[in-house]
Amino acid sequence: MISIDLNADLGEGMAFDKQLLRIVSSASIACGGHAGNEETMEKTLRRAAESGVMTGAHPGFADLENFGRRKLDLPLATIIEQVIGQLQTISVIARRVGQPISYLKLHGALYNLASERFDLAREIFAAVQNFDPKLAIMALAGSAQLRAAKDLGLKTISEGFADRAYRPDGMLLERSSPGAVYSNPAIAVNQAVMLARDKCVIAVDRTSIAREVQSVCLHGDNEAALELARAVRDGLLVNGIMIKSFSGQ
Repeated sequence: MISIDLNADLGEGMAFDKQLLRIVSSASIACGGHAGNEETMEKTLRRAAESGVMTGAHPGFADLENFGRRKLDLPLATIIEQVIGQLQTISVIARRVGQPISYLKLHGALYNLASERFDLAREIFAAVQNFDPKLAIMALAGSAQLRAAKDLGLKTISEGFADRAYRPDGMLLERSSPGAVYSNPAIAVNQAVMLARDKCVIAVDRTSIAREVQSVCLHGDNEAALELARAVRDGLLVNGIMIKSFSGQ
């Protein structure tokens, strides 16, 4: 049977985290940069442990005002300091809770920027590797992030998105573009199944892009997050695709 990890970005102050943790197999937890604080990190980690869900750190630009989704022109040293600082914070809490941080996934504008800039991704991940060489990197399939992580010898988890539109070059369509974020369950289910079973995704220009993924993401801050998650879970199972947490490669 085919299997796929289903992940969600959680701990961002949204209403459905508890319910989503009963559906997903891994959770990328906000570390206080774009959202969250020590209290939400601990609560989400404890809930994930109770639900048997794998957990990862989800750092990004330290920009609460813009939810980490605005590109910031910062020195490399500052970006690394922000990422490692957030990773340190959640790692301390995770040890206290007894729920391990198994991977790191960048957030928002930093995720997109590093997906296209190998040099930036490599510098960030080299710092992550120095902090904890056992951490896997979850990143967009086909991106510079994955290439950089593999170049450093880090474990990787290639990721696709059920609720986001793709550009013809395989990157995510900018959120400012119409139709960039899906709220229709049927569309999300179709894309999740296509990624898991057919190893491809259809871009906005209707071209097919080959993409082999180990994890499919749903955004926890999407207003339709819970409806989408339930539909995607059911759609995967109906198509003979089992949901289970990944192992980095």
